[in-house]
Amino acid sequence: MHVIFAPDCYTGTLTASQAAAAMAEGWGRTAPGDRVTLVPLSDGGPGFVDVLAETLAGEVHAVVTTDPLGREVPGTILLTTGAGGRTAYVESAQAAGLHLLAPDERDPTVTSTSGVGTLVLAALDAGARRIVIGLGGSGTNDAGAGLLGALGVGPASRLGHGGLALAAATPHDVAGLDAVRDRLRGVDLVIASDVDSPLLGLKGASAVFGPQKGASEEDAQRLENALGHFASVVARVRPPARDLLTGNLLKPEREPGAGAAGGLGYALHLLGARRVSGVEAVLDAVGFADLVASADLVVTGEGSFDWQSLRGKVVVGVAEAAARVGVPVIAVPGQSLVGRREAMTAGLSGVYAVAERPDQVAAALAEPAARLADRTARVARTWSPSTS
Repeated sequence: MHVIFAPDCYTGTLTASQAAAAMAEGWGRTAPGDRVTLVPLSDGGPGFVDVLAETLAGEVHAVVTTDPLGREVPGTILLTTGAGGRTAYVESAQAAGLHLLAPDERDPTVTSTSGVGTLVLAALDAGARRIVIGLGGSGTNDAGAGLLGALGVGPASRLGHGGLALAAATPHDVAGLDAVRDRLRGVDLVIASDVDSPLLGLKGASAVFGPQKGASEEDAQRLENALGHFASVVARVRPPARDLLTGNLLKPEREPGAGAAGGLGYALHLLGARRVSGVEAVLDAVGFADLVASADLVVTGEGSFDWQSLRGKVVVGVAEAAARVGVPVIAVPGQSLVGRREAMTAGLSGVYAVAERPDQVAAALAEPAARLADRTARVARTWSPSTS
């Protein structure tokens, strides 16, 4: 039997590579005769560059950037060369990630995406003509203003102080937008994101994701107002175009993915970027379609399999890709908050959580690799013919 282990990271506990290795180790205990292939994945969030660097032939360049509070942190960009020239893969979480902040530092009213701008500048300086920017796992909610400031759209001193400061934004603060767009002409900017939310509204960055980053209900409302003001200021400097077919205004704040990474998607849309599904971009880059065609089973997983997982994250992306060639997929997440019917609708043949009950979560977090391996070993008894 050929089994592919294709998990995402288990946020805060295991990288995707560590998770895949733990799964394979556990499976091997029960079914040592099965052939296994490890394909760690990402949806654009933490681990995006590392996952691609394991598969793609390219060079990893070290970059000194800054975290959401402006402190220096190490970052990397992956450079590959193809027929179309150089492509750079950038992971926004390396500079804007929630994991870079201690619990008492998580305040999306003040955190900034300036460091992501530093990574993009490094990609441009390296000669990239295509830049794929993975969005996810951010601790920011500044509509990408920090990135815009780092790229020269306006004064970094005005744009780099978090989302709440945007309530005082003026047209002068984004006066360089057209100049930066001209500089990027000929560069294919690609947003790789699992989130298709708009910037504003009940399904926008502040309302949905702000609380996950430390915002109170009052903070989320203040951020919504500040980002709305910023979008209106930008519209005065660069009025939105009209759709030639419908006549409707093409407002960048309404574009799918504009709300990703606290609105970083919005800033990239302003610069002419196009959005693709983060997990589909990674699956394509690693050649997953060819790999899964030779498999008998795919095992995937993530830290928490919940409602967000059903909206374009790794587990569902893997299930959809495998379904095209009729290969069953099962998930071994840290915990599952999704019902059986929803899981089956998503294309999964089974979900086997490491922590099957709430009182088991602490133990799973204390020994994540060992518990994941143990759970996968038990799952193998059900799914591997060699154990019958």
